[in-house]
Amino acid sequence: MGLKKGLGSIYKRGDTHWVKYYKDTLDPETKEVRKKMFRESAHSDREVDARRLLKERIGQMASGKFVGPEGDKVTINQLFARLLREYESNNRKSLNSIKHHLKHLEPFFGSIRAHYLTSDVVKSYIEKRQEEEASNATVNRELAGLKRAFSLGLEDEVIQRKPFISSLKEDNTRTGFFEHGDYLAMLEALPEYLRPVLSFAYLTGWRKSEIINLKWRQIDMEARTVRLDPGRTKNDKGRVIALEGDLWEIIRGQWEKRKVAEVPGQSPTLLCPSVFHREGKPIKNFRTAWGWACKKTGLVGKLFHDLRRTAIRNMVRAGVPQQVAMMISGHKTAAVFYRYDIVSEDDLRQASIKVSEHIKRQASAQKVVLMSGGTAE
Repeated sequence: MGLKKGLGSIYKRGDTHWVKYYKDTLDPETKEVRKKMFRESAHSDREVDARRLLKERIGQMASGKFVGPEGDKVTINQLFARLLREYESNNRKSLNSIKHHLKHLEPFFGSIRAHYLTSDVVKSYIEKRQEEEASNATVNRELAGLKRAFSLGLEDEVIQRKPFISSLKEDNTRTGFFEHGDYLAMLEALPEYLRPVLSFAYLTGWRKSEIINLKWRQIDMEARTVRLDPGRTKNDKGRVIALEGDLWEIIRGQWEKRKVAEVPGQSPTLLCPSVFHREGKPIKNFRTAWGWACKKTGLVGKLFHDLRRTAIRNMVRAGVPQQVAMMISGHKTAAVFYRYDIVSEDDLRQASIKVSEHIKRQASAQKVVLMSGGTAE
């Protein structure tokens, strides 16, 4: 039918036009390249529609984006299943979060064929979730799961296109931090077992989970280093920090307070592998103790995460190079890092004072030069 030989052909079954084409595929057993034949209905009685479909498939093969007629049958639910398997096989910490997001995503998108999803449908989902009073941040996390599902489908070559999925603007810039006086007040108000946790966070900017889950096997007392293994941090990257100064004193103090059992004729046995513990038992949740300390000090509303922002701000202002500070705190991108380098009201007041003093110095340093005509310049 006027097509170049070897590219494919068009034929009819009843009133419907079909296309036939071939693709080079690698035989997994013989490792030889063979031509695999595909037959596909154009779902039309017009030859021009069949020609358009055949040309599209040939173009996809030429560009390496061909997934075959089966790709058009893949539903978003199937992509979600792949997404869940990927999270489970990699033992991702956010597995429970993605399961929660899928409870909203699956009923809306699940039955839709992946190649038929449009931006308008995504916008309809956004409007629905907003009507349900979901925050922009929550909707964005859900849509991130949808995007990841499509990305995995492309990687596995079960689909060949991914729709544009926009994100909502989030007003989630956090502004809380501890002045040094606030830190000292909380240090006094918290139970004794939580004080080293507070100090470690104040100095390093580590996340709460990273601190309370720290084990002695991650501490090298001789080298004075602490190591977080890959996969145990939020960004899945490991890191090492040196223990010097106050940090070393915190760890050495915890070493002295280890819970051990004296066994006659043997070395003492460590009962609790955790660096930070409560009478030999791991620390799981200290929300009540934290809230009580905040109330006692008048710092109601302060978050433990505020210590992360505070540590970053202190490192930057102490002149610690950005790259080093990011390695200590565990920040993956500079964008998030910069968001935490917050300016306090006291900084703004000092800026105003410095500007005023600078202007005064300029005024006092100005010299009046009299020109020969008697005018000042």
